[in-house]
Amino acid sequence: MNMDSVLPETVVQRARSASRFLDDLLNRFPEWLDASDFSVPRGAGDIAALIQASCSALSVDSELMQALRQQRQREMARIALRELAGLADFDETLRDLSDLADACCAVAVDKASASLFERYGVPRDAQGRAVRPVVLGMGKLGGRELNFSSDIDLIVAYTARGQTDGQRPIENEQFFARLVQAMTRLLSARTEHGFVFRVDLMLRPFGASGPPAVSFAAAEQYYQEHGREWERYALIKARPVAGDLAAGHELLKRLQPFVYRRYLDFTAIGSLRELKRRIRDDVANRGQEDSIKLGEGGIRELEFIVQSFQLVRGGQDARLQGTRFRPILKRLAEIGLMDGPTVSRLDQCYRFLRRLENAVQMYADQQTHALPTQDAPRTALLVAMGVDDWDSLVKQYGEVRAFVHAEFDRVFAAPSADAEDATWDRAMDSAMSSDMDSGALTRELVHLGLDASAAGAIVPLLQALASSRRVRVLPDAATQRLRAVVARLMQQCSEHADPVLVAQRSLKVVEAIVGRSTYLSLLLESDTARSQLVRLCAASSWVTDFMAQSPATLDMLLDARQLYAPPTLEQMREDVRARIETVGEVGDGGSAAMDALRRYRQETMLRIAAADVIGLLPLVKVSDHLSWLAEAVLQQALECAEQEMRLQYGMPPGSGDAARIAAIAYGKFGGFELGYGSDLDLVFVYDAESLQADTLGGARSLSTAAWFVRLVQRLIHWLSTLTPAGRCYEVDLELRPSGRSGLVVSTLKSYAEYQRDKAWTWEHQALTRARFVAGDSDLGGRFESLRKDVLAIPRDADKLRHDVLDMRDRMRSQRGRTQAGRWDMKLGTGGLVDIEFITQYLLLREASQQPDLTRWSDNWRQLDALCQTGVIGAADKDRLIEIYRSYRRETHAAALQQRDTTVDEPLWHESRQEVVRLWNRVFGLEGESALRAG
Repeated sequence: MNMDSVLPETVVQRARSASRFLDDLLNRFPEWLDASDFSVPRGAGDIAALIQASCSALSVDSELMQALRQQRQREMARIALRELAGLADFDETLRDLSDLADACCAVAVDKASASLFERYGVPRDAQGRAVRPVVLGMGKLGGRELNFSSDIDLIVAYTARGQTDGQRPIENEQFFARLVQAMTRLLSARTEHGFVFRVDLMLRPFGASGPPAVSFAAAEQYYQEHGREWERYALIKARPVAGDLAAGHELLKRLQPFVYRRYLDFTAIGSLRELKRRIRDDVANRGQEDSIKLGEGGIRELEFIVQSFQLVRGGQDARLQGTRFRPILKRLAEIGLMDGPTVSRLDQCYRFLRRLENAVQMYADQQTHALPTQDAPRTALLVAMGVDDWDSLVKQYGEVRAFVHAEFDRVFAAPSADAEDATWDRAMDSAMSSDMDSGALTRELVHLGLDASAAGAIVPLLQALASSRRVRVLPDAATQRLRAVVARLMQQCSEHADPVLVAQRSLKVVEAIVGRSTYLSLLLESDTARSQLVRLCAASSWVTDFMAQSPATLDMLLDARQLYAPPTLEQMREDVRARIETVGEVGDGGSAAMDALRRYRQETMLRIAAADVIGLLPLVKVSDHLSWLAEAVLQQALECAEQEMRLQYGMPPGSGDAARIAAIAYGKFGGFELGYGSDLDLVFVYDAESLQADTLGGARSLSTAAWFVRLVQRLIHWLSTLTPAGRCYEVDLELRPSGRSGLVVSTLKSYAEYQRDKAWTWEHQALTRARFVAGDSDLGGRFESLRKDVLAIPRDADKLRHDVLDMRDRMRSQRGRTQAGRWDMKLGTGGLVDIEFITQYLLLREASQQPDLTRWSDNWRQLDALCQTGVIGAADKDRLIEIYRSYRRETHAAALQQRDTTVDEPLWHESRQEVVRLWNRVFGLEGESALRAG
């Protein structure tokens, strides 16, 4: 079939007029126009199969080289025609060019290996296993984004040291060096048929001075000991393209900690900024300022924008790990790191620049990145780009470059400095290098705007930091970075109403991160992060300590919109699940997943606290969010623990996809009143077909009862174990049936029997604040029904009254002494616990007649329900809730400032008297037996 019968002649002529290279090839090989495959896209694997089929029977170098070159020319003609005729979309062109390079590399490696096997035998390791080569495609080849006349950047590695097993054995290093030489010759040597691809091996360890191929062990050692920042940038794009692909993926997995740091790595921005500066200087020296690739606003700046986010955040968010530009760019918008319109515009710019680059190179199959200066190639370029005149193309090109460069400058802008900044820098240099005595330094700070008292108090803080051992051992570069950070922070602290307090707290965070250059770089690079740090330190000592103890949370300071907008429960559940999914399987002991769980909890806790301390969340919403966070983390930890149990021991018979276990929250957790440092009071119940039946499907088996006990123990390990990322929560199981002597988990049946027949009154009081929070929802629903039934059991009013009063008296007797004029707002007479006891007593007394009272687990709504059912008057209800909220606000504020719950009694005497009055009335205490708020 003639091509013209498949495609209109005008379409073919348009493509030929846009490419002298294509026109020459079709003049030399007119028979190609009879092939219908030019009119349809290649399927997955088609190019590899075509190249393999054309070369499979060839072993003579000259024949193989001719076949590779002819196939390369034919595929390049097909790709160019489809692109220039408008038949191929943007991604198809880049994909086909990359697939062609992959296929040619694979054939070259296989053929070169076979030839060397005949001479030296098969390379083997110390255990006699065959050693295979791995070819990593770098740059645009690695990203499957190869341009038309590109070199291919390769790194060749092999799985292990050793020697070959032939009659003329040689070391594996020699074997693979010769393999690289033979492979490169097959691809790069120019013959009368041209070449396949120019091969560049300069990205390998030690560059030109290093061996052509390296063992896996040598590669790991090199990147660990000698790897430079630009090599991290290069390895982002690395992808196995030939040889043992599975081994290639394993090598990249081993190198991943070098590329993607576990923490936020803001040093990467400075490194990329410096790399760009060197590229810019080299471009200027070469007179290539208008380069499509390397000039301002060109392809390299686009790539740097995306790769900066990958290097900085990819270690913590695996969604940013990937070799392809466009999917990662799109993900930046999905994650919220860049706004959608900007990402969309950058994607348009990328497609324009890459199409322009390909069109320029397709004209003569030359590796050029400059717009043509002569009329013929300019005319061809206009045809290729579908633009009517040269001025319009140049205008569009200029607009694209301007937008890209502006965004590049926004991302990579160096920290600004003005005259005042320079003065603060000099002062901090003096303060932290002992060049100035205390008096002179105090006068310098006064000159900078601090009053004499504040300046005199801040000077010792700076000198203490400078003299600390952690600072004294820093290298010079890190010391300079630290001084610059302290200068900017002190400058901002000086603007606060209490500069000494804010400086003290801010320096506490700085001291905690002194040895971690990435966090210092974050504070140096980001004005927003510094401002938010100072703001939060000013607001709360608890938040200050939290950030100092959990430096990984500092990245949350970068985006004020996200920082002060904590997620909902559903968002938390989705987010924490996504975090765990990014670290892979949990069956390795869960260390990576445990750290991810802890980091998520810390980041979200900081977001809640940030919104709290600046007044964006009322107290009830703060407690809601803290309780939601605990629920989300608990649920995820339970799923992880269950996954580990499934892998090791299988599942109980009849359990299906998930164990029938329910976590029941008590106390503050159950009552939606969690604070920032609260433990989790939990009870666990389960259901199973047979307690003695063995589990199924695991490497080992356990009885069902033992399996659930082990599951809860493992869950507590997930939550409470201290790892390098901290811990999630301390777990308290004291409220389980029989307390410390009871099992860590009970069947729902035995739990019900205990609650109905054996539980003390105080345990039913605790049950008023219990609720299902994680695990099997059906079992959770059954627990909720049981709870309501138990709370609604008819009770002897006198015995209930006696038991509640007795328990409260015991608590008062254990409270210990308080100072004169001071009062414990939580445990003291007329305090929080008294209001809770009033509510619990009335609920237990009346629930048998008013079952609706059992609906809620929090004190506020229980008081509302008691009022609605007529148990307590509206005025009394309103006053109790008002006082309870005021107590909660005060204890919450005390926690944020790390004070205890004792307060000046006279300030709260009236509220205490109100609570005592209601206590005496509810419990029928009169005369000498009445409780007094003394």
